[in-house]
Amino acid sequence: MISVIIPMYNAETTIETCIFSVLNQTYKGKIEIIVVNDGSIDNCQKIVEAIIKNNSCLTDIQLVNKENGGVSSARNNGLALAQGEYIALLDSDDEWLVDKTEKQLDVFLNNPTIGFVGGLINKPINEEPKIIFIALSKLIFKNYFQPSTVMFKKEVVVKVGFFDETQKYAEEGNYFMRVANNYRCALLNEQVILYGQGKVGFGVSGLSANLKEMEKGELKNLSFAYQQKFISLFTYSIAVFYSILKYFRRVLIVKLR
Repeated sequence: MISVIIPMYNAETTIETCIFSVLNQTYKGKIEIIVVNDGSIDNCQKIVEAIIKNNSCLTDIQLVNKENGGVSSARNNGLALAQGEYIALLDSDDEWLVDKTEKQLDVFLNNPTIGFVGGLINKPINEEPKIIFIALSKLIFKNYFQPSTVMFKKEVVVKVGFFDETQKYAEEGNYFMRVANNYRCALLNEQVILYGQGKVGFGVSGLSANLKEMEKGELKNLSFAYQQKFISLFTYSIAVFYSILKYFRRVLIVKLR
């Protein structure tokens, strides 16, 4: 079984499309959907309740209501409840392409040593290779994994633990570094989701709009990796310098947009 965790906050305009993108997957094995309502004040809770009531398929959908605690808190609630052998994350304003689950599961079945698989939010610039292995040494310079694209084995949670609920920005980067330090990670070089209804990756809305705080979060992740001895002082210094360069590039892009 695959457990799909959807953190939800004021997502009344997107949550229905999001959930049905899971229900419409070409993968016909067992899937459970765990929607964690993180203190929403719009009508998204009623929308999910209606989907559950009218659900005519075999997919188990459960709704968990909690006080607002942030996306990491919501994901952790879902991780604690997940029963599947594999776990997939999906943000409430994203949607999966119909064959996302099937293609990523094939990567796992054909590569038993892989513990974690991501995908692309856009069409690939080049078609080869189909599978790219992402070591921690690559991940500290670029976050290859967008949460809605990832799927991983349940054992990852047992060994690595949960998301850091005290970190508001770039929290997924911290988690993915911890995973990459313990497991073989791969990137499926194919588009697997429709990202945020066409929005760009930063500088538009939500948490990603605050570029300065995003950069603080990324630098915190690098400091964490160094303190945990994931990387050397030399590598840490180069990664910090590169991260700061990327920050100024993002600021420039947003100003010119």
